[in-house]
Amino acid sequence: MHFSTFISGVALLQLSIAGYVLQDDYMNDFYGSFEFFTEADPTKGFVQYIGESEARELGLINSNNSKTASVEWGVETTKQTPEGRPSLRLESKKSYEHGLVVLDVQHMPFGCGTWPAFWMLGPDWPENGEIDILEGVHEETHNGITLHTGPGCAVESEAGGFSGSLDTPNCDVNAEGQSKNKGCTIKSPTEKSYGAGLNSNEGGVYATEWSNDAISVFFFPRGEVPDDALGDNPDPTAWGKPAAKFASTGCDIKGMFNDQKIIIDTTFCGEWAGNTWNTSTCASKAPTCNEYVRDNPEAFKEAYWTVNALRVYQENGEASVPGPEPTVVPTPEPSDIPTPSDTELPPAPTSNDPFPSIPAPAVPVPSNATFSPIAPPAPIPTNNSPPSIAPPETIPSQVPEAPAQPTLAPPAPLPTANATSPPPAPPAPPGSLPPGAGQSTRSPLKPSKPTHRTDSSIAQPTGSKPGSQGSGFQWPKGGGSKPKPNVPAQSSTRLATPSSAPSVSQASSPLNSAIASLVSLTTAAPDLPGPSGAVGVDAVATVWETVYVTVPAAAPVESPAASAAGVGAKRVRQVRQRRRRAMQHDARR
Repeated sequence: MHFSTFISGVALLQLSIAGYVLQDDYMNDFYGSFEFFTEADPTKGFVQYIGESEARELGLINSNNSKTASVEWGVETTKQTPEGRPSLRLESKKSYEHGLVVLDVQHMPFGCGTWPAFWMLGPDWPENGEIDILEGVHEETHNGITLHTGPGCAVESEAGGFSGSLDTPNCDVNAEGQSKNKGCTIKSPTEKSYGAGLNSNEGGVYATEWSNDAISVFFFPRGEVPDDALGDNPDPTAWGKPAAKFASTGCDIKGMFNDQKIIIDTTFCGEWAGNTWNTSTCASKAPTCNEYVRDNPEAFKEAYWTVNALRVYQENGEASVPGPEPTVVPTPEPSDIPTPSDTELPPAPTSNDPFPSIPAPAVPVPSNATFSPIAPPAPIPTNNSPPSIAPPETIPSQVPEAPAQPTLAPPAPLPTANATSPPPAPPAPPGSLPPGAGQSTRSPLKPSKPTHRTDSSIAQPTGSKPGSQGSGFQWPKGGGSKPKPNVPAQSSTRLATPSSAPSVSQASSPLNSAIASLVSLTTAAPDLPGPSGAVGVDAVATVWETVYVTVPAAAPVESPAASAAGVGAKRVRQVRQRRRRAMQHDARR
């Protein structure tokens, strides 16, 4: 057997299916999905974080919580604030272990003294990490994407791994050679990513993909956002290089980032903006950052957020699907395919004739061999069988019994008017046919003794369905195309008796026709092989069996029907002679 291996082209490639599905859509109930943080600022900013009710009273929240509308909130811009400027810090009620976080931001806070951020934070900082997605101070022009961790996490500059520029490589908040709490930072390559540049471009989309392998941050300016970025099944693998990528090769992403909450806030001054005031472009506006924030409420009219969408996606387990394994399909060579000549199977019928001629398998049979019980039709059963076949009383001694063990191949049955299918041909010896060479996949069934019926209906074989094909047997679908002419229907296997002969009152033409029909029934049998010295065959057909009766050549059997017809003709002549004599006698008178 020759085998050909078919390998699908996709098997040579690793399918990259992001497999992300939407988990949380924060726009369904934006403010209801967050906690309003009201404690002192952990970053020591000059700010007062207030709750939702107070923020609404001050008019800092501008939203009707519509599922389709953007949400917008800002800071206090009407008065001086000696204790810090009122603002909002929103922390998500849910925390995450991984996922794809997508933010569509149209406007962000900007200006001297401001420190806005969209970020994620774990408990027990810095043990469970911090991911700063969108963050900056004062009048910066490029977004800084930063990780904050404990010892053992650093950025390995991958060749072509991200499009941004590496600012500081060590993510440890206490790393030597870096300012305290600097972390590892990658600067975005475009000015449209932060502050005035982002706001003038009507914002853009930030997408943060967080897995065990890496933390990657993508940024798409307005007009360059992929169609699927906020769709039902976003696929980051089709988005090109991220602006920043922190791979697990230099950091244990799984161990260092856990239970992250989403945070959006606007603080002022503090540890970053306050400490860099004197080196920024804002130093000339006030001696300190706190003084500027306290005394200039109108300077913070641009310190507000406008968010169009915030969604969190999770992988559905199909993030990386290997291609299908090579499929090995056995393809036999033409010379290897078994043919009917190899297996000695009878040819299949080529017509719709329900009485196809199915020859016996051409298997050499020794002269002294005998057939197994399943090959030829068994002798006439003695129990549970139809009425026995009795020959006419005139020739009882001239009809020998049929042999119980024929020594030749079983002859083809003689089709009758009621017989709708031939008996099944004997199956080939077990194991002689390979699978697929015209042999059924089911094991051959041993033929069971048929159940005779006294009516003309046809019993369906056990285990078969009309129109189906069993081992060596095909259930006929309709009547024969070449029925025997003028053969009377038989409802049983009883031979015709003299009582079935036509009466003397019938005319000579119908009588002769009936006699011819009966004679054709007994003489039209094919010349079938039989025991040596036997000629002539009488066939009696049932639904399932055919019994052959032979007579010696020296004493051919006279047809019962023909005998009956002869007696009837003799009587007719006698009646006619008596009538003529009576008419002549009357005429003499």
